[in-house]
Amino acid sequence: MLRLLSSTDTFPPLSEALRSPNGLVAAGGALTVDWLIRAYSQGIFPWYCEGDPILWWSPSPRMVLAVENFRMHKSLLKRIRQWTQRQDISLTIDTDFATIIQQCAAPRGETEGTWILPEIIQAYIALHQAGYAHSFEVRCNTDLIGGLYGVSIGRMFYGESMFCRQTDASKVALAGLVHVLKQWGCPLIDCQQKTKHLASLGATPITREEFISQLKKLIQQPSPDWSKTVGKNLLTELTQSIV
Repeated sequence: MLRLLSSTDTFPPLSEALRSPNGLVAAGGALTVDWLIRAYSQGIFPWYCEGDPILWWSPSPRMVLAVENFRMHKSLLKRIRQWTQRQDISLTIDTDFATIIQQCAAPRGETEGTWILPEIIQAYIALHQAGYAHSFEVRCNTDLIGGLYGVSIGRMFYGESMFCRQTDASKVALAGLVHVLKQWGCPLIDCQQKTKHLASLGATPITREEFISQLKKLIQQPSPDWSKTVGKNLLTELTQSIV
């Protein structure tokens, strides 16, 4: 039976997560910074549609991207090298988190709905202001053409969403994320659900038990100093790292 949480409850053991739908742990609770940190630290994340209560998930298998396994396809490598030569393209970190998450929430193609609801946006902006959520921005001049955001606790990074307005822009943002995580000794990106797109970039599914085992070790390690990267154009550094 699905557990309904009050604002003062704790999450139930993951052994109680439903098999169908896969990984549903509980409903209710809150989207405060404290709740979100406790959730992510236990391998749980929120996902729900408008009109539903807050739903908390920990699916098994869990899709993860080991940064060492990131696939830099030739076309992406070519794009990065081309953009590095241009003065109008930049790749930055944490310069416009609010706009990145709003762009990720925008409808795509024939899909009208989104799980990134206004309350989710406000909750993750608060998480960003608390130093736990981060964004990667790809710009052409001042226009955002792609990016992503996610959550960082210790040496663990949880990818949340990305968007693309120009070919390969979101992949460039992901390549930038992989680059800095390698530098900082952060070996794993949580991708949550299995998709063909993520698999093509090197992500693989692992059991919930294996995921939690790795997560527990990584969140105990000191967090990187994200502030040192703010406003810095990472394109040249990224290109040099993959030559």
